[in-house]
Amino acid sequence: MIGVIASDKESAVVHEFFQLFKTPWEWYDRRRRYDVLIGAGDGILAEHAKLVVIYGGSRLQCDAGRRVEKAEPRIAGRALSYSGAQIPIYGDVATFQAGSSMLVDDESRQPAMCLDRSGSQLVVRIGYSLFGEVRRLLTAGQPVVNAGAPTLELHISLLRDLILSSGIRLVEIPPLPNGYRFLACLTHDIDHPDIRRHKFDHTIFGFLYRCTLGSLLLLLQGRLTARDLMSNWKAAVKLPLVYLGLAKDFWSEFDRYSQLENGFRSTFFVIPFKNRPGRTREAEAPRSRAAKYGAADISGRIRRLISAGNEVGTHGIDAWYDSSSGRDELEEVRRITGKSGIGVRMHWLYYDEHSPELLEKAGADYDSTCGYNETIGYRAGTTQAYKPLQVARLTELPLHVMDTALFFPSYMDLSPNEARKRVGKIIDNAVRLGGCITVNWHDRSIAPERLWGDFYQDLVNELRDKGAWFATAAQAVSWFRKRRSAVFGDARMEADGVRVDVTIDANGNVPDLQLRFYDGQGAQKNMALRPDAAANPRQRGDRHLINSWISLQQKALESTADGKGSQPA
Repeated sequence: MIGVIASDKESAVVHEFFQLFKTPWEWYDRRRRYDVLIGAGDGILAEHAKLVVIYGGSRLQCDAGRRVEKAEPRIAGRALSYSGAQIPIYGDVATFQAGSSMLVDDESRQPAMCLDRSGSQLVVRIGYSLFGEVRRLLTAGQPVVNAGAPTLELHISLLRDLILSSGIRLVEIPPLPNGYRFLACLTHDIDHPDIRRHKFDHTIFGFLYRCTLGSLLLLLQGRLTARDLMSNWKAAVKLPLVYLGLAKDFWSEFDRYSQLENGFRSTFFVIPFKNRPGRTREAEAPRSRAAKYGAADISGRIRRLISAGNEVGTHGIDAWYDSSSGRDELEEVRRITGKSGIGVRMHWLYYDEHSPELLEKAGADYDSTCGYNETIGYRAGTTQAYKPLQVARLTELPLHVMDTALFFPSYMDLSPNEARKRVGKIIDNAVRLGGCITVNWHDRSIAPERLWGDFYQDLVNELRDKGAWFATAAQAVSWFRKRRSAVFGDARMEADGVRVDVTIDANGNVPDLQLRFYDGQGAQKNMALRPDAAANPRQRGDRHLINSWISLQQKALESTADGKGSQPA
C-alpha cells in the first residue's frame, strides 16, 4: 500500500494522479504501516515504510547535511534526463552535490535525485514538486517546444521504477484494454462538407491556388505525385460544373472515411450553426472562422453516419467561454442526432483553463479539444483521458495527432515520410505506455486539394497492426471511466502470489480492464478483470466486486465475481 502526505490544497491533484497511476493508495494514517510513503515537503514520518519518496523543488528541513542548489523555472521548462528520456519540469528544481545519476538536470548536469539507505529503508529525495507539476500539466498544459514529451506518464514511470527497484510488489490497472496494447480514437472535424457552399471567399481562392500552382511546386519538391497533381488540376477544372450541378461535389464525401477505416467506427464533430465566427476572450473571432453550414444543413448525412455505428459530436463555437452558448450548441446536435450524451471539440481548438468548467456547465458529456493546432503531441503531457481538476464529471480526451498540424506550411510542413516518423513516435509511446492516441483528420483532407487519404489509411493500418482497440470518442471515454470507477479493497501479498479485491462499474459495452502484478523481482503478470454476474446474481447491478488471485508459480488465473472459482486465462 502507498501512503500519501500532502497539503489540503493538493487533494484534487493527488486524487487525479492516482486515477492515472491506478494503484492502491490512501492518505497517510500513522496507525498503518506502508510499503511506500510519498510526501511533498517536510513533515514526513518515515519510521516504518520500506521506501520513502520526498518531492520538493527547494531546500527542505530533511536536507540537513546535503548541499542543495535551487534552479529557477523557465517558461519552456527545465529538462531532467531519466532513463534515456527527458522530463520537462515547469517549477523549481533542486539539485544535489552528491546524488543519483538516475535523474540529472540537463543544464547543470547535477543530480536531481538523492538516495539515502538506512538498514532496510530507502529514502529518495527528488528535486521537484510532483503534484505541482501534475497541476501545471492538467491546467496550463505544455508549450509547443515540449509537445513530444508524455511528461505526466514519465512522472508515473519514474515513481513506478523506484518502487519496483526497491523490491516492493505492486498492483495496478494499466491504461490499456484487455486484449489490446492501447486505444485509438479516430475523429473528424467537419468544417467544409461541400465546396459548392463557398463562392469568392478565402476558402475558394486558397483551394484554387493549392490545386494549381501550389500542387506544381509540391511536385517539383518531390512531395506530391504526378497522379495527385492531375487529380488536383482536374478538380480545379470541374469546379464550375460543381456550381452548376453538372458534376459531383468532390468535398461532399466524408462518409468515404468508413472505407478508409476498414469498418472501424469513428467520431464526427459537426458545427451547430452556420455563419457564426464566435468570439475570443477579447473580441469577435476572425470572420474566416465562421462555417458555411450548420448541422441542420447536413442532417441526412449525420443520420447515415449514426446508422452506420459512428458517433456525432458538437464542433463548438462559443461553448469554450460561454456555457449558455454551449447549451444551445449541444442542444442543436442533440436535436438532430436524437442522442442525449453529446461530446464536444471546439472549432479551431479554442480552449483555456476555464473551459472545462464552462463545458461541464453547458452539459457536454466529454471534451476532446486539448491539443495543438501547430504541432502534434501531448498538450496535457498524458496519453490518458483525465478529469480536469476544476470539474466534477467532465472527462477530457486529449487530441494527439492532427492532419493540418503535420502538413500545413505555416505549421510543421512535413513531407509524408517525415510525418510518418513523427507520428511513429506517438504510436511507439502508446505501445510502451498504454493510453489512447486521438487522431483528427478533417472532412476535406481526403479530397482535392489535400489528398491526404493515403497517408491516413496507412496510419489506420499501422494502428491496427500495433494492437489498437479502435473506439469512438464516447467509447474511449466510457472505457476510461470504467477504469476510474475501479476501487481497490484488500490487497494481500502472499508468499506465492497476491489476492486483490477490486470493485468496478459494470459496463459490458467496452473491453475489460486488466490487473497487472509486479513481483518486485523484475517479473510481471496480467489478468483480465472480468465480472461474472451469473456466478453472483447479487452483483448484477451497477457495481461488481471481483476477488482476484494472481499466482507467482503458474500462469495468471482469471477472476470470478464471487471469488469461489477461477479458470485459466
